[in-house]
Amino acid sequence: MIFLVRVVFLIYNEIMKNIILFLTIFLGACASTSTVQMPRWYQYREIQTPKFTLAAWVKETSKQDPFHIYIEGDGRAYDSNGFLTKDPTPTSALMRKMAIADKSPNVAYLARPCQFVKDSVCSKEDWTTARFSPRAVASTAVAIQKIAKGHPVQIYAYSGGALLSGLVINNYPEIKVQRWTTFAGLLNHSSWTDYKKLKPLKGSLDLQELPRVPQVHYVGKKDKVVPLKLSVLWTQNKNLVILPKATHKGPFTGE
Repeated sequence: MIFLVRVVFLIYNEIMKNIILFLTIFLGACASTSTVQMPRWYQYREIQTPKFTLAAWVKETSKQDPFHIYIEGDGRAYDSNGFLTKDPTPTSALMRKMAIADKSPNVAYLARPCQFVKDSVCSKEDWTTARFSPRAVASTAVAIQKIAKGHPVQIYAYSGGALLSGLVINNYPEIKVQRWTTFAGLLNHSSWTDYKKLKPLKGSLDLQELPRVPQVHYVGKKDKVVPLKLSVLWTQNKNLVILPKATHKGPFTGE
């Protein structure tokens, strides 16, 4: 009798653990996405890829025009004290606002892995040392393809999103990229971590050469996160727009 009670208790305990885990993931995702303010003509999508579920907000009003896709930065990987966070969802709406301001017929805002939707495969490495991993690159490429549906794309990417999108362009030539635009873009993490005296991003791919597509890179002269010196080095001072008053957070329009 005592044995049966113990077995029932163990089964009950395991079931409750699974229920709590499910509710934590589900409610966490709902809480993150429900606070996002987007115009009603943007449709929220959770894009399934072989590795991650990526959050996106998509406006599609034309069957002929290219897609303008805005790719998020690294988000809130670390807090203000330099400690790892449990959720990399960005607190800044910079890229979402840029997407909303784009009056093109087809526009999408695409989040990075584990932002807004933190599924069971996510681990802290996915927004820290492995933020540019092969599976992050592959998942982003699949998401872009599912959004664009064969249409040409113009990619706009912020901070670490620049490196991720560059890796996508170089490794997935079947994606028809008309133009690549970066803002405060990190374009080579190895030289960046060396310069900043940070730990190497083990598990991350690096951009050895810039994609051979039309491109422009907006950088802030006052950017202390991705210093202007490195941006000049990475781009060989080509296709570079230096904004005298901009920091890492912009503004990226005007002077």
